[in-house]
Amino acid sequence: MEIELSSLYGQDIYTDRGIYVGKIEDVSIDIKEKRISGLAVKNINPNAFDVGKKKGVIIPYRWVTAIGDIVLIKHVRRRVAEKEKEEEEKRE
Repeated sequence: MEIELSSLYGQDIYTDRGIYVGKIEDVSIDIKEKRISGLAVKNINPNAFDVGKKKGVIIPYRWVTAIGDIVLIKHVRRRVAEKEKEEEEKRE
């Protein structure tokens, strides 16, 4: 799929279950692989992600399922919460 990176900025992101996630603020690019690696999103909807005190997240591009007037990603609330819990346990 070919897209212009500038077309992603400011787009709304929703999960495939219709939950609003936030707006794309920036795009992370893997130069070596010549591909988008993630989407930086600020002002995250707390009902979509458990981000704690963080102001934003980078959503892996592999979670994106569709791009059009909006961006759809896989519903991942449980995955993010579990991953953060594992990271906290490792720090302790």
